[in-house]
Amino acid sequence: MESAKRFTRILHVYWDRQVSRNLRFDLPAAIVVFLVALPLCLGIAMASDAPMFSGVITGVIAGVLVSLLSGSELSISGPAAGLTVIVAMGIKKLGGFDAFLTAVVLSGVFQILLGWLRAGAIASLFPLSVIKGMLVAIGITIVLKQIPHALGGVGDFESEMDYIDWFGSESAVSHIVTAFLNFKGSVVGIAIASLVLLILWDRPWVKANRFLSRIPGPLVAVLFGALVNQIFHAGFPDLALHAHDGHLVQLPVLDSAGALIHELRFPDFSGLYSKDVWIVALTIAAVGSIETLLCLESTDKIDPLRRVSNPNRELVAQGMGNFIAGLVGGIPMTSVIVRSSANIYAGGRTRISGFLHGMILLFSVISLSWVLNHIPLASLAAILLLVGYKLAHPSVFIRTYRQGLDQFVPFLMTILAILFTDLLKGVLFGVCFGLIYVIKAGYYSAILVVCEGKQVFFRFTKDVTFIHKVKLRKELSAIAPGSYVVFNGTKAAYIDNDIMQMLNEFEATAANRDIVVEMENIYRGKLDTASAH
Repeated sequence: MESAKRFTRILHVYWDRQVSRNLRFDLPAAIVVFLVALPLCLGIAMASDAPMFSGVITGVIAGVLVSLLSGSELSISGPAAGLTVIVAMGIKKLGGFDAFLTAVVLSGVFQILLGWLRAGAIASLFPLSVIKGMLVAIGITIVLKQIPHALGGVGDFESEMDYIDWFGSESAVSHIVTAFLNFKGSVVGIAIASLVLLILWDRPWVKANRFLSRIPGPLVAVLFGALVNQIFHAGFPDLALHAHDGHLVQLPVLDSAGALIHELRFPDFSGLYSKDVWIVALTIAAVGSIETLLCLESTDKIDPLRRVSNPNRELVAQGMGNFIAGLVGGIPMTSVIVRSSANIYAGGRTRISGFLHGMILLFSVISLSWVLNHIPLASLAAILLLVGYKLAHPSVFIRTYRQGLDQFVPFLMTILAILFTDLLKGVLFGVCFGLIYVIKAGYYSAILVVCEGKQVFFRFTKDVTFIHKVKLRKELSAIAPGSYVVFNGTKAAYIDNDIMQMLNEFEATAANRDIVVEMENIYRGKLDTASAH
């Protein structure tokens, strides 16, 4: 009884300090995230060759459960386009969706274990320039994917961060060109008007208005698009947008709780004895965890309050979400930057915005499917076009360039690699470029040489390893006979055995060239050991 009272008091304090204080920010943001998440949940499930409702199930679980367990206040989870290929191949390889659900359950277990083992630190190994590049590449991808919808084309609206085919018959460029050549005037009009409304809603005079500032711009854009389309239906039928043409949100209509339960699917646990199930589960856990950690790192970078998320807690939260999603027929989830950035730009302050978006999603699919099916995809495309532009703003390129080539080159290479391959390969490519610059900087700055006549002073300014052998050999060979040489290792916590061997050999032959050698703060024991070999 006492425990229940204590829990109630804690809940009351949390509500008073967090929820009630930030609800005026979190509720509008939740609506915006819901409007962005709904078509993505359905579309990603379709792209994954999974039952369409499985995407909605995952979206609800991600919002209602994972948001509360998450290691981040602003990260939003849900079905991820980065997993579509894995899901589609997994369903095919395992012989059906029910067997695939077993792999989803297992992937959740693996992620929980990763969290308990504190594997979340992996995200800290990625350079800031690479994280910036990933955000910009995502923004560019969003824009490219939404242009056809803003023009009236029907394509990959569900794609958030998947591979862009640039050159084939189904390439991103061909989709955009085709959309330009076959644009639909009413779609373009709604998209442009929605975009103008969104831009106006970001103006200071709107934010200064006490009433207007509480209404999210994306909500205004969506309501405007739906209202205009209804006017077209009533008075201008030729301009009206229809669901069967792929221009409106399409959501299954549920008329009862029984219908909702009927949509649930359950795993076939006989697959536990299959090696393929475990392989698919490990793949989902590995790819999903890395994408989650990268997106978590990116979300922290654009959090206005600069809060630092707990990656280990996030892995456990994702694991719990995937475990439960697999049990009731949902596809895998990750933390996704599109919804997370939409949450931040809409003014979200705490995890309650993610929770509320899940509750709204659940309520909408049960009770408001017929209303939501009137929303034009053109209005949603306008919302995402603005989100993409903010992520890939030209000022990001300018600021990164001014920071130097060691920041700009990995940043640019990450963007290009993601756009021409995929998220994970692109990030790894960017990290490799970052390492090249780190090695290059260490190569030139680790050994400082000062010459004053016949006096030569070597200072190891940081740890020296085998990569510095070429530079050290070059400097040693340039020393003139009769010189006085000092090697100072005060700043070096570690000196590689290869370097020690070179120093030993130089000292041993120095007398032949009338060179005097002095060692300062260099571990003589190791030097002698090296010479013994």
